[in-house]
Amino acid sequence: MPITSAYRPDPKFPELGPEFADPVQAEAFPKTILRYRNQRAAASIGLDDLTDEEWVAHFGRFEPLPGNIDPPLAQRYHGHQFRVYNPELGDGRGFVFAQMREQRIERLLDLGTKGSGRTPWSRSGDGRLTLKGGVREVLATAMLEAQGVPTSRTFSLVETGEDLVRGDEPSPTRSSVLVRLSHSHIRFGTFQRHAFFERGDRISTLIDHVIAHYYPELAGAEDKATSLLDAVVGRAARLAARWMAAGFVHGVLNTDNMNITGESFDYGPYRFLPHSNPNFTAAYFDHAGLYAFGRQPEAVFWNLQQLAGCLSLVTQTEPLIEALNRFGPAYRQELVAAMLDRLGLGPSSEEEADAAFVQSMFKALAEGGERLRWEPFFFDWFCGSEARALAGPRGDLYGEAPFAEFRERLAGYTPDRPERLADAYFQGPEPEELLYDEIEAIWAPIAEADDWEPLEAKLVKLEAARLAWGLPAQGT
Repeated sequence: MPITSAYRPDPKFPELGPEFADPVQAEAFPKTILRYRNQRAAASIGLDDLTDEEWVAHFGRFEPLPGNIDPPLAQRYHGHQFRVYNPELGDGRGFVFAQMREQRIERLLDLGTKGSGRTPWSRSGDGRLTLKGGVREVLATAMLEAQGVPTSRTFSLVETGEDLVRGDEPSPTRSSVLVRLSHSHIRFGTFQRHAFFERGDRISTLIDHVIAHYYPELAGAEDKATSLLDAVVGRAARLAARWMAAGFVHGVLNTDNMNITGESFDYGPYRFLPHSNPNFTAAYFDHAGLYAFGRQPEAVFWNLQQLAGCLSLVTQTEPLIEALNRFGPAYRQELVAAMLDRLGLGPSSEEEADAAFVQSMFKALAEGGERLRWEPFFFDWFCGSEARALAGPRGDLYGEAPFAEFRERLAGYTPDRPERLADAYFQGPEPEELLYDEIEAIWAPIAEADDWEPLEAKLVKLEAARLAWGLPAQGT
């Protein structure tokens, strides 16, 4: 591929050195069949002009991008998995393949893999990704971005021609390699590894690296560790709030699945709520409901506490505790903003009134029970149009007493960009959703007849929803 001015490689991760990652090579797969390429994401980093052949060469066979990371690097990290510490983690089926600058806002972005083969951290795993797992992640990232959630973007999906055996789905099953575009792949667990070995010097190195490349506004901070934690607390609060407003359940909120830039990533057993239920879980193995929908903010805060523990090796404990204590207020503020965004409303002049209104939203969703699905509520009431909601398919439900407080408080709000309601998306009776049964229905024709049309059609619809909602895009 010729180097163009739009593609600006900037490989920073290798600067951390050999204690942070291991050089690896991707597997040589039997096949490389391109199944998905994210052209909009590619344009953001100057790679949209690649031919399909060039695309597969870089993101199926992993020939290095010009001026970028060579060889790829599998990260070293530890982590708490369901709050049990595991010192044997690391990139077991992926690596950081490239870093470059985003066109619009100059952010440093990573291209990282999932399913690219075994690494020193694979343990007993085969380092592969099922094709169904790849398809599920394509759908998850498209839906979350449409809903305004800070998320990695699925960049590429290539089918690799191997038969994989898995215990939780029919086997043998088809294989794939996925590439995701993220602001950073540095995880809370990256800090945990070096804290485990009591290497405060490496914690300091990591702090300097993260600030230099992801939080440059903190470069002059007197206490860099605390300043970094404070910033990460704010990003994590926003992420948790956006999950809750989206009705999204991540499923596996381990410390190695949270990064330092506040982006959601690595979608395994995720779910979207069919209806309001704080006890709803995504992972079949989460028997105690540790990462249930309603416990996600708690899980995020617990993970932040583990990060703070790592940073205590290089700074005083008290200021770290103060930074942690800002999570609660920050989360509540972000939740109000997220819920108002999803409902297409501007804030009032009183924070307490906004908080009470958001509480009335959650109450209405809960009292709607199984008669009210999560996503249609926001669709019906978008921009505060009571007439539209009452005339829709759930109008009779909204006219009942449990919705009285919500409707009364709603009357005091002004729609934000009400012209959005004129979009064709809002002219139909139902919104785009991504419930479990639909994902299974999209996968079935792929598995049975290699029919990708339902997936492609769904992605077109999710893009239409993203544009219609007009919620904050990635990078804002």
